[in-house]
Amino acid sequence: MKRRLMLMLPMLHQGGFERVAVATARLLADDYDVALCIFSDKNIHYDVSGLRIINLDVPSSKNRARKVFNVLLRIVRAHCVKRRERIDITYSFGNTANPVNIFSRAGDRVITGLRCGTDLETPGIVRACVRRSDLVLSCSKEILALLKRDFACGGGAYLYNPLDVEDIRKKAAERQVKREDGTFRIVTMGRDDVIKAHWHMIKAFYLVSRELPEARLSVIGAGKYEAWRRLAEELGIAERVTFTGNLTDPFPEIDAADLYVLPSNREGFPNALLETMALGKPVIATDCRTGPREILLDDAELEELLKKYPYGTSTAETVEGQYGILIPDMSDTPDPDPSHLSEERVLADTILKMAQDTDYREKYAARAAKRAGDFCPGNYRKDLIRILEGV
Repeated sequence: MKRRLMLMLPMLHQGGFERVAVATARLLADDYDVALCIFSDKNIHYDVSGLRIINLDVPSSKNRARKVFNVLLRIVRAHCVKRRERIDITYSFGNTANPVNIFSRAGDRVITGLRCGTDLETPGIVRACVRRSDLVLSCSKEILALLKRDFACGGGAYLYNPLDVEDIRKKAAERQVKREDGTFRIVTMGRDDVIKAHWHMIKAFYLVSRELPEARLSVIGAGKYEAWRRLAEELGIAERVTFTGNLTDPFPEIDAADLYVLPSNREGFPNALLETMALGKPVIATDCRTGPREILLDDAELEELLKKYPYGTSTAETVEGQYGILIPDMSDTPDPDPSHLSEERVLADTILKMAQDTDYREKYAARAAKRAGDFCPGNYRKDLIRILEGV
């Protein structure tokens, strides 16, 4: 009989760990009896056909008292589900689901997933995960290193996210995006959230467009972006910047680009960066917590960087890695003032080098495509099964 595995997360709307949870359910379907346990079925973005969904039906609330009540109600309902379904292992994704998983234990083995730098900014929850979980599972070496350093996490493991390169390329080819002749297209992807640092991207693009008028920028992701639309208008570049909104299938838009930029201050293990690399696009990323340095540097480069800039800190200079370009992390304080531009100069100069040197750009495009192949679903499935068998 297959062991019963439950994957717990708040919702299945657009997001990195949501995509990983759905992919995990499909990859393990032959090995485990898998169910996806969610707190609300509102705005399901991913294809969940054929998957078993358990909806606790306790959506989020902005009211503080209601939030506390919701956590307690989720714990009670999750405990009942675990008992009824005779769950063997529950693996939760992120710090909204982790406390529910820990305190709803019903004879199951508990794995808590800490998947982003922001997860580590709620120390009470992190300590509970370290003390009460059977295993803490992260998606990057850096998160695991920070857990050991800052929270005395003696165990733990890391597992990189899976990437279905062939599926991404197939989806990108299904639709063609029309582009203006002679333009240089830059794309970035991320919801309208402060950790995505869109103001840095807009300001850097303004500096680029002064020297490269044919440059165009597409911002893909859910949200209104009101402050950053206004910033683009104040800088006089609104007609060159497109906010696409949430795209069910962003890959044709990315495939039509010449360059991808990740300006974030926080990530977990940035799926969008890898998806772009799968399409053979050169990439520039901030050396933010966490993930980009592990993706864009080879082992020797990462080891060398860690000697000078340990995990949890950022490089102070541009690093031309084996698979992409790392730039220093920038301020995480939103700054809509169009006159404040100095911090974005490094990013702008790096973009201009990519735009103006075709050989340089093509070299990194080829390396990016090669790197993407290292994260194939087969490796992820094999490593996750090994981890689950050890719990």
